[in-house]
Amino acid sequence: MKPVGIEAVNTYCGETYVDVPTLFAARQLDDSRIDNLMMARKSVALHCEDAVSFAVNAAKPIVDALSPEERDRIELLIVGTESGVDFGKSLATYVHDHLGLPRSCRLFETKQACYSGTAAAQMAAGVVAASPFDGVKALVISSDVARPVPHTYVEPSQGAGAVAMLISDDPAVAAFDRGANGFHSYEVMDTCRPDPEAEAGDVDLSLLTYIDCLKGSFTDYARKVDGADLVDSFDLLAMHTPFPGMVKGAHRAVLRKLKRMSPQAIEEDFTARLSAAIEYPRQVGNIYAGTVFLALASTIDNAVLDRERRVGVFSYGSGCSSEFYSVVVGPESQRRVRSMGIREALDARYELSVDEYDELLAATAELKFGAREFTFDLDRFPQITKARFSGERPRLVLEAVRDYHREYVWLGGDR
Repeated sequence: MKPVGIEAVNTYCGETYVDVPTLFAARQLDDSRIDNLMMARKSVALHCEDAVSFAVNAAKPIVDALSPEERDRIELLIVGTESGVDFGKSLATYVHDHLGLPRSCRLFETKQACYSGTAAAQMAAGVVAASPFDGVKALVISSDVARPVPHTYVEPSQGAGAVAMLISDDPAVAAFDRGANGFHSYEVMDTCRPDPEAEAGDVDLSLLTYIDCLKGSFTDYARKVDGADLVDSFDLLAMHTPFPGMVKGAHRAVLRKLKRMSPQAIEEDFTARLSAAIEYPRQVGNIYAGTVFLALASTIDNAVLDRERRVGVFSYGSGCSSEFYSVVVGPESQRRVRSMGIREALDARYELSVDEYDELLAATAELKFGAREFTFDLDRFPQITKARFSGERPRLVLEAVRDYHREYVWLGGDR
């Protein structure tokens, strides 16, 4: 049985961010809740960015690093998102085009709230594992631009970002434990998006469902993996992270139920096994389908990996669908992830004032879902765009909509 897993991973979490404590103050929110949120910054999409451009910008460095022969081995492209731009035409068609992938490629989009990225990754792993050919590759991208929900306690956690992963039989970043997958899913109305401009749901119900799914999916994992223990079997954990405080609360609740651990022991376990995973999510916010993979990349980048370590991964999507699985990472994994410069890109983002943030939200809202014609003013925020798009690395942005077709352009670099 050939190994299968993640050969390469990269993120694109936008060009700008807003400071969460500053946003709390401007919105006159109760700042005593910041500690429970555990958020520092949140990424913000520019008015000329969408889930397509985010996906392409995350994947481009991975694709560019491949030889022409390796690129031609990409037989599958899946984009997991809940930020689709059309009810029929998938994001993957645009992404495939702007990445210059071969036409001998299966491509489509997946939707299952925040679980869609994991659904895509697991399908890709199955395709690679089942192929009779060595060297087959699949490109999986999770890309979302969260709705900000202004003037609520949800707003400070809603981010924007994409995570791209190359799945292959050369799992240099993370090797999947084959067959070690636990599931827990059922219908629940915890959150939904009944139209393109709105989000609805019950925050308390969502937390309870998340906790129930963490417990249920691990229980199913343990049923399939002899001797599996939530504490003893995994050196590290990476979990879907709408905001780090939610992960901490779920971790506490489940260890109380399954392990009867003391509050001090639970706190120590969280620090030891999850502090590395939440480092990047607390700088970006909820990016829906990609959040669990941002947590995994954060784990690999920030944990001590002086030897092979097993990571327990929990993915959750509202509505609901969940999965607990595991991967093995090591020193080479960390070298590969750090070579992508994820931390450096996060540190280099432009800090928005709250006024700039509000102006950007207003500009973004001008393009309505289903618009037939629209032209973007790419110079509308020159204090941001002039500096951000003049470097060596090209960025894809949305320039116009013509007869419903989205037209993108490369800025910066040699494109």
